[in-house]
Amino acid sequence: MEIVEIAKMIEAKIKSLELGREILKEYAQEKAETIGTYDKAMAKTIIALKNGAEFNLDGHVVKNPLTTVTERIARGICFQEKIDMELAEAKYKNAIVGMSAISSELNGYQSIFRHLEERG
Repeated sequence: MEIVEIAKMIEAKIKSLELGREILKEYAQEKAETIGTYDKAMAKTIIALKNGAEFNLDGHVVKNPLTTVTERIARGICFQEKIDMELAEAKYKNAIVGMSAISSELNGYQSIFRHLEERG
């Protein structure tokens, strides 16, 4: 590999990290919003259950559950919000891992660059 090629690869990795940083901000916002949506849905569902509201969960009618199981039932009712929250979390973590991989590649190219620079 030529030193100019390595310099171009380093530049490309830096641009990838800059882009990734912006994408990571978006994913962090999405993650925070889905957590808020889930928490709000849970609170509203628990309040509604305690106030005697009736819910249909996969063909099963739920009304006035025991206090000890209200939260567990609310989690079942709010399952889609939980799925959305978990997917946003996974997307965010995956982006962090991707950024770390790009950073490792950048470090490798920088080492090669230094080695070629010392030889050349």
